[in-house]
Amino acid sequence: MSTTRTQVAIIGAGPSGLLLGQLLFKAGIDAIIVERQTGDYVLSRIRAGVLEQVTMDLLDEAGVGQRMHAEGLIHGGFDLLFKGARHRIDMNKLTDGKNVIVYGQTEVTRDLMDARQAAGLPTVYDAGKVQVHDFDSQKPRVTYEKNGQLHTIECDFIAGCDGFHGVCRASAPKSAIKEYEKVYPFGWLGVLSDTPPVHHELIYANSTRGFALCSQRSATRSRYYLQVPLTDKVEQWSDEAFWDELRNRLDPEAREHLVTGPSIEKSIAPLRSFVTEPMRFGRMFLAGDAAHIVPPTGAKGLNLAATDVKYLSTAIIEFYQDKTDAGIDSYSERCLRRIWRAERFSWWFTSLMHHFPENGEIGQKFQDAELDYLIHSEAGSRTMAENYVGLPLDFGDH
Repeated sequence: MSTTRTQVAIIGAGPSGLLLGQLLFKAGIDAIIVERQTGDYVLSRIRAGVLEQVTMDLLDEAGVGQRMHAEGLIHGGFDLLFKGARHRIDMNKLTDGKNVIVYGQTEVTRDLMDARQAAGLPTVYDAGKVQVHDFDSQKPRVTYEKNGQLHTIECDFIAGCDGFHGVCRASAPKSAIKEYEKVYPFGWLGVLSDTPPVHHELIYANSTRGFALCSQRSATRSRYYLQVPLTDKVEQWSDEAFWDELRNRLDPEAREHLVTGPSIEKSIAPLRSFVTEPMRFGRMFLAGDAAHIVPPTGAKGLNLAATDVKYLSTAIIEFYQDKTDAGIDSYSERCLRRIWRAERFSWWFTSLMHHFPENGEIGQKFQDAELDYLIHSEAGSRTMAENYVGLPLDFGDH
């Protein structure tokens, strides 16, 4: 058995754990990251790709923004497609110059991994039986098994960046935690293909056949999604069937410009809204998917995780440098106010764009009317644009 001492033990080497580790390193604070999967597995996860300004700024602050700026695609708007016609929401104009950047989560993870490796910082991959202990005391511990040996990390704080199915939230006392959840009656069938995007910006499509999203990862790699029943299996969907159905949900111009090709990844993801309160338990903190899940419609998941990490890193840095608990004590409240705003937007946008057969024809009419209002009202368009580009970091501090 081996025992190691560090200041912060970070559970999870996804983007939130890696970003937290990088920000702490920049501030001279020691951290060890423990991940139950292999590094290759972490990099193989295909996730979101739309980064808000807050996330861009954080990656710059962490010193890993160079490739994002060189290769990312800046978007100043997106299209809403309904009743067979597309309408652009001009985010840049409606939000006084704010944009988003399209840069895949896999690439963010790779940049953070490379920076951590270059700095020689400790990361334990393929760790078995990870457990957290004594986080309600002054001396929390993390244990894990590796190569048949038990390892202990003694630390000041534990950061739970280990996702929805991770050990950290599961270890919080049931009497001290409350969970809120909504599961949607459909999933997203996603396809990644090395084909040029159908449009230079994202297209969100509301059709009587179901929702579709045309997204991208680069000028030569596209990401497309279709709303499908939860009972569907990936094996039921050939590439040809996917492209045919996507065409049926698009407008004539998009159909004409759609370039198809073999899928390099295909999966079905369920949709849920989930929040757990609080996000702090003694000296253990939850961040990212460990604390909240949003439907991907609003592109908020990675951006919310980044904001959690900003608040948490700032709180921990203040604890060591300024000898204050203020940031730690307010961490959960600050995060949750922002999270609920993003959860509400993601739920609303999901409800607006997807087909709900149980709502009947009147449900479709209500959606059409609301979409018609949004594109013809500057106030409506601005509300949507402001929510999409994200809140400033100081939101919730006043």
